[in-house]
Order: sequence, then structure tokens, then C-alpha cells
Amino acid sequence: MHTYIRGLIRRPIRSALLATCLVATALPAAATETIKMIAIDGYPARAMWVKEFSGFFIPRVNEELAKAGNYKIEWQEAYGGQIVKPRGVLEGIKLGLGDIGIVTTIFHNSALPSQGISAVTPLISSDARVVARAVDEIAREFPQMQAEFDRENQVYLATGVVLDSYQMFSKNPASGLSDLDGLKIAGAGYNLRYLEGLNDAAGVRGGLPNFYNMLQTGVVEAAMLWPEAAMTFKINEVAPYMIKADLGAVNSKTVTVNKQVWEKLPDEVKDVLQKVAVEYRDRVAEVAMERAEVSLEKFKESGGTVVVLSDADREAWARAMPNIAKSWAEKLDKAGAPGSDMLAAYVDKLKQAGSVPVRDWVAE
Repeated sequence: MHTYIRGLIRRPIRSALLATCLVATALPAAATETIKMIAIDGYPARAMWVKEFSGFFIPRVNEELAKAGNYKIEWQEAYGGQIVKPRGVLEGIKLGLGDIGIVTTIFHNSALPSQGISAVTPLISSDARVVARAVDEIAREFPQMQAEFDRENQVYLATGVVLDSYQMFSKNPASGLSDLDGLKIAGAGYNLRYLEGLNDAAGVRGGLPNFYNMLQTGVVEAAMLWPEAAMTFKINEVAPYMIKADLGAVNSKTVTVNKQVWEKLPDEVKDVLQKVAVEYRDRVAEVAMERAEVSLEKFKESGGTVVVLSDADREAWARAMPNIAKSWAEKLDKAGAPGSDMLAAYVDKLKQAGSVPVRDWVAE
């Protein structure tokens, strides 16, 4: 009797559970929301940092978002002048021509003065990994860098160092500092001020895509760039002589997002973009170091000649330069920004990482 009653009780319970399972099975899974984003850079896809953005950053973002499955990004990639020129990324993201992009900060010293922190401290570190981390830490410890991008209607994600060190490439043989005297030398941004340490040298502003023609046509006799870029942009064909001066690694790329686009993004997507931007920072710096060594060997194999600048010449060059670091910091100080504090903190980070400055830009 009791067994019969228990059976009557169990049947409705089993039926209810079965009905619940059937309903759950019938309900559609939550749909993945698609977000459209336009990624821009004025440099061509063959430029190392663009190649890594397309081949590393975007796939990693997709991979991270796929874990939860709530969102996916439909990417439109526009590089090499499709939407903006190399100098136009900052303005392009500001105006919403692109949603996310890689700003070449050396073109915008007036709008983004604090981004020049590594450029105004030459001859300290030629390790892209060390410089990238130090600059990015400064950007997170001091509000100045992010505030500058905010004024340009964009959100800072992470900085990037795409070169191990600026070197000097010339059309004619050069073996020492005196061989650079009186030359017209192509450069970009703050590095043109390095030439103030040379006798009668004239800096000529340009960008990587233009350096080949500038050298070929005689507009300049030399150019400051790094081995990977020299081989990528075939500078070795027109400037087969390199003075290995190890002027230092410089942050020159920053990943940013249009502010209005950022504000509309779900927090989950923001977190992924921020996380992967730091991964991209470290990835690009590592690739820069790997390619620097390989590119230097390729430069030699292509017939290029490399001369290592002596320690005495490097020190003489550093001493002959104006203290551009101090001038940079004081200008920020006068504008109400913590320039001197940022400079001291940055140089200290490099020293803690094992870098030995040829000249102490903070103390002098």
C-alpha cells in the first residue's frame, strides 16, 4: 500500500522535471551581440606594428570575447592611407573616422607632449621591452598622458615601442661622429633635436614612407631610423652605411579608441581591449628586439656596412646635446603638469631595469 502511494507521488514529480527540461531545451541560447569596429593606421600593412595589430591584437580580442560568447567584434581594417595618412590617425580617431587605431605620437608633440618622455631621454636604453613598460607605467601612474588623449576625444589603451634603437644610416661612408657634421639628416619629432649635438648638421622632418625618396633624391644625406625599418622600407638600397650609435628605444605608437565609441562599449569588451592592448605592447616590443638582430644581419648581407660608434663619441654626442629632457619637463611644469616628477620617475624605472644613462638628464 505504501509502495503504491509513493509511486503516485513520484510520477507527478518526474513529469514536472521532464516538463521543465523540455522547456529549458526549447528556449533559445542568448544571442551573441555583434559590435562593429573600424581599425585604422596610416602606415601600410607591412609595417611591423600594423602587421602585429592585425595578426595578433585583433585575433586575441576575438579569442578573449569568444570565451564568454556574449559579444563579438566585426572588424573593418583600413591601413596605408585607405582612410588616413600616417600623421592623420590622431585626427581620424578624434573625428570618428576610425573607432580604434595606432597613433604615431612623435607627429604630435604639441597635442601629446608627455608622449615624448622617451624621445627626450636618449642614450639610456636600447631595450624596447624596458622602455615600453616604463612609459606605460608612467601613463598609468600619472594622469597627464591619458588627459592629453582625452582632450583629443579618445581613450588611451597602451603605448608601443616598435624600435630597439635609433641608428644613423647614410649614403656615404661614415665611421665616427665627425663624419656626420654638416649633413642634412632626416628625422621625426624630438629626435631632430639630437642633431643639435653635431656641428652644422641640419635636421629635415620626414616619415618612414618618405625617407627612401629623400635619400635617393639628395634632399638628405642620412636618416635616423632603426634596422628593422631600414630593411622593411628598403633604406639599405639608398643608405648602405650605418653608424651603430644606440641612441635608444623610443615609444612612438599608442593604441587609442574614440571616446564616444568607448562609452558605448559593454564593460566586458572594454576589459578585453585593455587587457589585450597590454599584451600587444609587450608583443610588439619583443618582436622589435627579435627583428632588430635579424634585420641587422640582413642589412650586412645586403652589402651594408656597420660601424659601431665609440663610447667616447657617444658620450661626446650626449654632452653636446642641449638638455632636451629638462626643457621638456620644465615646459610641462609651467603648464601645470608634473613634468619633472614624470621625468624622474621614468629615468628611475630605466635604471631599476639595469639601464645605465650615458648622461644623467635629470641631475644635470
